[in-house]
Amino acid sequence: MDIVIIFLFLTFFLLLSGFPVAFILAGVSLIFGLIGVLFEFFDYAYLMAFPNRLFGVMGNQNLLAVPLFIFMGLILEKTKIAENLIKDMNALFRNANSGLAISVVVVGALMAASTGIVGASVVTLGLLTYPVLVKNGYSTSVATGTICAAGTLGQIIPPSLVLILLADVLSSSYQQAQLNMGIFSPESITIADLFLGALVPGLILPILYIIYLKMLRIKTKVVSPTEAANISSVVYPLGLMFIVLGSIIFGIATPSEAAGIGALGAILLALFQKNLSKNILDKCVYESIKLTSMVFMILIGAMLFSLVFRGLEGEEFIHKFLIELPNNKLMTLAIVLLIMFLLGFILDFIEIIFIVIPLIGPALFTLGFDPLWVGILIALVLQTSFITPPFGFSLFYLRGVLPKNVETIEIYKGIIPFLLIQVLLVVAVFMLPALATNLPHMLLK
Repeated sequence: MDIVIIFLFLTFFLLLSGFPVAFILAGVSLIFGLIGVLFEFFDYAYLMAFPNRLFGVMGNQNLLAVPLFIFMGLILEKTKIAENLIKDMNALFRNANSGLAISVVVVGALMAASTGIVGASVVTLGLLTYPVLVKNGYSTSVATGTICAAGTLGQIIPPSLVLILLADVLSSSYQQAQLNMGIFSPESITIADLFLGALVPGLILPILYIIYLKMLRIKTKVVSPTEAANISSVVYPLGLMFIVLGSIIFGIATPSEAAGIGALGAILLALFQKNLSKNILDKCVYESIKLTSMVFMILIGAMLFSLVFRGLEGEEFIHKFLIELPNNKLMTLAIVLLIMFLLGFILDFIEIIFIVIPLIGPALFTLGFDPLWVGILIALVLQTSFITPPFGFSLFYLRGVLPKNVETIEIYKGIIPFLLIQVLLVVAVFMLPALATNLPHMLLK
């Protein structure tokens, strides 16, 4: 067991070095695997299984949705469809109490449902709405807190990239747990399951944000002439979202097919609004390839890491660790979620999904937890770590696009109320699993 602890600590220590994650995972795993073969404490057969695992990823239909959803989000961002959505929402809500801030939350939710990419949402909202909010009498803290919270909704609202990747990893871990328990016809978790499970929490969260903003009763200081809102800028992206999600949820299309529909729909929408050019299309294709390559390289490194970890009897180590936690299953789950929350400060969500969940998932599901409920809790916890000072990734994204005269402490002050709302929702889903499980169980059965 000592070698497992050294393996884990060395890997996570090197992850903090800034060197590409995929190469750290693969390199450390190969070194430990080869040392293990040399000193006869590691079975070489685990390394021989790697090509089959790699081939399995290449044939995984669900993972085909990843590049297509990324491409769809980039098209909506770079063709100004997301920007037009923000401007027209501002026009609609301008004269209501806290109306501009509410429009940012609504747009954040719509962008989350349209793109699912947190970094793009935070950066876009920050660039386009911060000057408008401050100009109209909002304090720096309220403006930055609203933008950061709204932009991070992409973590939980389908078709979140987090949920797509989480579904595949959870399904593998859940099936492994069932095989360990002697169940040789294991059930699985699908993307549609997680999308439906995330709908209720994903709707509750922006509603709670809006209630908080309405309580602030912020009046517009500078009353600009209300520009006529172009409703089509709101309706078309919303329609695209319903088509993509509806086709998955109601079984009309597989996730990869729905992602293809979404990508084609985004292109047609951009062409209809005369915003698409060859230069923009080239940029979207290039960035999609770059982001997809990054995701899959981490996945490949994580697969090798998982095989070596298993060969070093890491599964027994994790199982023993969880069993030795307080004799309360809920407390065990709470501790695991807390560990993931803390890891969210130093690791990206992709790294946590591909590295941590395969390690703790089988042992956790052996204790009898519903994988759908656990999956939604993990997504919410990762989202919470994204907006928690001082290390939340969304705070860094926003800091990068704000004017230099904005103090970082103002961003921290502004996000605290939204963070408390987020924690409240995590606790609610933890105490009431039905918030995550009832809808998918009713509709899919």
